[in-house]
Amino acid sequence: MASTVGVIFSSLNERNIPELTRVRSVGSIPYGGRYRLVDFALSNMVNSGITTVGMVTKNNYQSLMDHLGSGKNWDLARKEGGLILLPPYSDDSETLYNNRLEALKGATAFLKKAKQDFVVLADSDAVYKLDYSKVIDYHIKKNADITMVYHEHEIKQTHYYITFDTNKDGRITELEINPSASGVQKNYINVMVARTSFLLGLIQKAIQCGYTSFGKDILSPSVKTLKLYGYKHEGYYKNIDSLESFFKANYDLLNKDIRNEIFGARDVYTKVNDSAPAKFTETAKVKNSLISDGCFIEGTVENCILFRGAKIGKGSVLKNCIIFSENIVGENCNLQYVVSDKDCIITDNRVLAGCEAQPYFINKGTRI
Repeated sequence: MASTVGVIFSSLNERNIPELTRVRSVGSIPYGGRYRLVDFALSNMVNSGITTVGMVTKNNYQSLMDHLGSGKNWDLARKEGGLILLPPYSDDSETLYNNRLEALKGATAFLKKAKQDFVVLADSDAVYKLDYSKVIDYHIKKNADITMVYHEHEIKQTHYYITFDTNKDGRITELEINPSASGVQKNYINVMVARTSFLLGLIQKAIQCGYTSFGKDILSPSVKTLKLYGYKHEGYYKNIDSLESFFKANYDLLNKDIRNEIFGARDVYTKVNDSAPAKFTETAKVKNSLISDGCFIEGTVENCILFRGAKIGKGSVLKNCIIFSENIVGENCNLQYVVSDKDCIITDNRVLAGCEAQPYFINKGTRI
């Protein structure tokens, strides 16, 4: 995999989750008590032997930079290659990109400088584990122009998405954008492999022709002319495209089998944060929950995920909640289906409730 360079889009589709992306990029959305969404795409690349990764930024990327640092937690603090943050502006534009094609135009200089033969493009808005080296091998075996990774699941997305059909050889025969079909489909998961030179050629053509959409202007019209192949991802996959899907993806971690699949075998790397272990007082009652280090619990916590440093007061009852780091929940509160962003304070005797389809969301730094 020394001949492969990676590109991760940290801020595409941020409009899908406005609650969580007002103050951060998609890639830096917290997950599972101690991780960020970008950790999965980045760890997949590192575990696949990719040692040069370009991180395409946009706006609200201060928390992303703080999380990634020099890349040493992913063994990407290197003299050659390593983790490279790519600015949100291209050489010939003074405005932020609006879509994938514009973001790729901004990454052209990085790709031209890369010496690797192949490039892996990946979004950072999903939870999954995938060995990209196997996708590269498949791509070479099929002599494909582009290999698109897909996962078979029922269409539930309410935003832009791509599905396709393949023949017995795996070649894509039909590709649709936002189809009206229902049921289980082959859903493109925004992971793509191509030769670096080939991708640069597509980008150059897009610039010359004034194309605005990678999917509509390049992929969809090229099904018959380009050798597009589909690679099936068999394991767990959850796309975070709404507050509801974010809640469900975190809630999946309470299932032991899913948790073992996500965090077993190959590691998922993240920023190291040394802090004291969680503390439980005599009045604390905890059931089927993930409790991060630094938490202080005096109340009842059931079916919840608590991030680092959360404090739950005496007499408070939390059920089916996701509490971000440094939250303080006072005494005798009752919270159900609540997602509370960082640094919030919920004072004594508060009752807050949502539902699984629409959790009650509290903005960062709010006092209630």
